[in-house]
Amino acid sequence: MKILVTGSKGYLGSSFINQYKGVYFFKNFSLLNKKLDDIDLNGIDVILHCAALVHQKVEYSYEKYYEINVAYPVKLAELAKQRGVRHFIFISTIAVYGEEAQLITENTLCNPVTNYGKSKLEAEKQLFALENHEFKVSVIRAPMVYGKNAPGNIESLVRIVKQFSVLPLGKIQNKRSFVYVGNLCYLINEVIRQEKTGLFLASDDEPISTTRLIELIEKYLYKKVYLIKIPFFETIIQLLKPSFHKRLYGNLEINNFLTRQKLNLKNPYSVEDGIKLMIQGE
Repeated sequence: MKILVTGSKGYLGSSFINQYKGVYFFKNFSLLNKKLDDIDLNGIDVILHCAALVHQKVEYSYEKYYEINVAYPVKLAELAKQRGVRHFIFISTIAVYGEEAQLITENTLCNPVTNYGKSKLEAEKQLFALENHEFKVSVIRAPMVYGKNAPGNIESLVRIVKQFSVLPLGKIQNKRSFVYVGNLCYLINEVIRQEKTGLFLASDDEPISTTRLIELIEKYLYKKVYLIKIPFFETIIQLLKPSFHKRLYGNLEINNFLTRQKLNLKNPYSVEDGIKLMIQGE
């Protein structure tokens, strides 16, 4: 099977290629170097679209997000449909659910508030409108992805644990869902292998608290970190850095029962497996 991967130099695209390079023949495409009209889709069975404009420190306009996250994949899908590609897989995000959702399932109503989330949801709608019997469309919504060299808050937390031996983050009992890159790649492969269409929600099997996450990080760094609970610390963080407070103390739990049922999916890695592999650089 021949698979075209967009965003092949990005974290997810490169991880999927490395994990399944012995299974599929891969072809890469970069919007930075080529025009869509020049793309060669001859013999391509599946397009895995990982390329995207993601959250930025300085927020771009919606028009910019639309150009890259909507217009680009939709035009690519239209070309693919015209040229006989059978399956288009779009990597989306749980940002489509908005900021207030605390328990997410495949049936949770979408209410995006960021330009990133809005553009991804619009792309999903336009891509599904292209689907027919000859052209399959699959959308995979993913939370924060972690693993070796993954960007994001978990990598930042690893750096903090490396630097400090005492942290005021003890006894936090929130529930947050993430997905280990190996589990996400496995889900993508099952969608390809089973030729399943529709909406899929990626997640590790269980949510984890911030305190438990730090405990696992210190365990596999072989470093002792004292986690203490300081009165009013949470209140101070909430007042000064509300977005940071939400990441540390807020709930964002995913129950992807329908996805697991539809694919008969069993994640190959537990949360602890994923943290261990991330720390050990695998």
